Amino acid sequence: MRANHLPYLLFVIWVLLPCHGGSMVFFRSSGEEESKVSGGTRAGTGAALRRSKRGWMWNQFFLQEEYTGTQKQYVGKLQSDLDKGDGTVRYILSGEGADSIFTIEENTGNLHAIKKLDREEKADYLLRIRAVNRTTGLGIEPETEFMVKIHDINDNEPKFSKELYTASVPEMSPVGTSVTQVTATDADDSSYGNSAKLVYSILQGQPYFSVDSDTGIIKTALANMDREKREHYHVVIQAKDMAGQNGGLFGTTTVNITLLDVNDNPPKFLQSTYQFSIPESKGTGSEIGRIKATDIDIGENAEMDYSVIGGDIPDQFEIRTDKATQEGVIIVKQPLDYEKKKEHTLHVQVENSYPDPSFHHNSPFQDTASVKIYLEDVEEPPVFERSSYTMEVKEDADLRIVIGFVSATDHDAFHNPVRYSIDTRTNVDQLFNIHERNGSIYTQKFLDREESAWHNISVVARELGQSSRVPVYIRVLDVNDNAPVFDTFYEAYVCEYAKAGQTIQTVSAMDMDDPVGGHRFTFNMAPEEPAQSNFTVQDLGDNTAAILTRRSGFSRLHENIYQVHVVIKDGDQPVQSSTSTIQVHVCACDQDGNVELCSTTALIQTAGLSTGALVAILLCIIILLMIVVLFAAVWRQKKKDPLIISKEDVRDNIVSYNDEGGGEEDTQAFDIGTLQNPQSVEECKLRRDIIPEALYPQVRRAPAPAHENNDVRIFINKKVYENDSSPTALPYDSLATYAYEGNGSVAESLSSLGSANSDRDQDYNYLNDWGPRFRRLADLYETEDCNRYS
Repeated sequence: MRANHLPYLLFVIWVLLPCHGGSMVFFRSSGEEESKVSGGTRAGTGAALRRSKRGWMWNQFFLQEEYTGTQKQYVGKLQSDLDKGDGTVRYILSGEGADSIFTIEENTGNLHAIKKLDREEKADYLLRIRAVNRTTGLGIEPETEFMVKIHDINDNEPKFSKELYTASVPEMSPVGTSVTQVTATDADDSSYGNSAKLVYSILQGQPYFSVDSDTGIIKTALANMDREKREHYHVVIQAKDMAGQNGGLFGTTTVNITLLDVNDNPPKFLQSTYQFSIPESKGTGSEIGRIKATDIDIGENAEMDYSVIGGDIPDQFEIRTDKATQEGVIIVKQPLDYEKKKEHTLHVQVENSYPDPSFHHNSPFQDTASVKIYLEDVEEPPVFERSSYTMEVKEDADLRIVIGFVSATDHDAFHNPVRYSIDTRTNVDQLFNIHERNGSIYTQKFLDREESAWHNISVVARELGQSSRVPVYIRVLDVNDNAPVFDTFYEAYVCEYAKAGQTIQTVSAMDMDDPVGGHRFTFNMAPEEPAQSNFTVQDLGDNTAAILTRRSGFSRLHENIYQVHVVIKDGDQPVQSSTSTIQVHVCACDQDGNVELCSTTALIQTAGLSTGALVAILLCIIILLMIVVLFAAVWRQKKKDPLIISKEDVRDNIVSYNDEGGGEEDTQAFDIGTLQNPQSVEECKLRRDIIPEALYPQVRRAPAPAHENNDVRIFINKKVYENDSSPTALPYDSLATYAYEGNGSVAESLSSLGSANSDRDQDYNYLNDWGPRFRRLADLYETEDCNRYS
């Protein structure tokens, strides 16, 4: 710096005053050596700036925020040492906020701020300055950057991160227990003064809580805070800047603190004694009543368990906990009896389900109460001494033999008499009966163990409209009353060349009886057995026997079937026996002893055909024979001559004329039943195809001479002769109907042959005399004649 630039030095001193807010500017000629500028740094780098050989260099400018003056706010002066002050140099400003926030005077280089600035919106601005020749527009100095920093003032109050905090802490917590932490921030510059230095304090919530002035941690300040007395607290916290000094700005927030419940209170019964009255008919498992204790705690800390800790009759009652209502439910555990005990006393206890040991020193966490239960007498049905009875009787027992007894008593105070009966639905066959007064059960019919070994009946006891029932199981004991028999049908086969002592069949027996020691059968040949010389029976000792040959050389031609009678005895008392028969067939066998040929039955058995197969074969044979007979009959019928020889022979056929009937007036059809059953014709029965003559006057005509009917008689006799002599005639009487016009017809021939040449020559009035069947025809011709002559 030149020595003769003293005015510029004074300017630098002036701009360094803290109350001014300007900046200092250093000037030097462009030809001087490079020099170090103390304190000069580029914004954001912290490195010392070294000036190159140019006409100017300056440090950063500082400007205070929130300027409230009416004039433009002066920032500083920018001037090149090449500016002689003659107006030939022009200063041009560019960069952040140029022309909109900052302006520069072109001739003097004075920099001004034209708007109020807020550091919290933008803390610094980077600008660029050029000095150019006003005439030529050429730069006389290179473009250079400089920084304008905004000085902070305390214009922002602290703000909490939440407007409302919610926190909780367990009740009975010790002093100093941390509850929650609140946090506030200040938008002012924390590196400049105390504008952003905050201090926390509590405005509302004392003496219960306190707050750390530096960290904002809220803690308990009072011991033994009880949720049951007060649960919610409203705490107001303040954060103040300027380290809490007067004049600092502040902000507040609200903290809602809730005390959490702990199990610090025991349950308590509302009464010391509870009373209930119930009928003695209450069954086991029935609810008597409910008792309830209270606990001022909440949640699981208020859950309780009830128990019976004593009573005059142990295990007579029990108490259960209803978790939904936290009530104790008293239940009947054993049957009640008013006649034995009219009232009961029991002691119950209640305690917390989840006790907290840390609070047990305060008081016992349980409570007790007494329960009085009074029974009411009710009419009860008779009570049997047992829940069921089992009796035994032998199957050969006589009638009216007593099997056993049942007994029921009335426990009511009056002890009414009890009457007994058997439920008929369980005694359908009426095998048993019971004495109405003493309850003795006896047989009413003979029993058979083999039919049913057990009988289950139900006995009913009644008194004054009350009844009860009990099952009785009667077992029929076995006696040896059945003889053993073969367990199946046996047939044996012996070869013609069989040797003596050869086993031809092994048999076993069965017995419907059931002896205690099991069955023991013995087998013997029947005495005076005709086949005793041929066969013998050997008892094998295991309830089976073998049929053996006693000789050799059997012959089918001599005798092909032998009957062997076996006597079977059982081993029980009294001994029962029976004689069973086994058939032995003599058969022809091969060398290996295989049966080849026996009787017809033996052959069929050898082929392995069962009885069902034989029946099926016989049915098939019968059906085939019936089919053959049926075909033969049909074939024979076809060989016979037909009754009608030719369709051309109209004399021997029934001729059907398609004449027009009476139309709608003909409501009665011809009865063909007469032809099918001539015997049913009544002598005086009128024809149904015409109206009786009595209703219409008849025209009397002279009877025809007898010789005029000869041709009809001849025709009939001829047909009768032909029918009687025909070999194909039916073997029973039948009715044959023939259509024969004859020669003496009143209507004469209806044919058009030989008729008049013209309808005018015909007179149709006679049609009216032919009856109702020709009335329609007469009307037609009569109408035609009228039309023709009119």
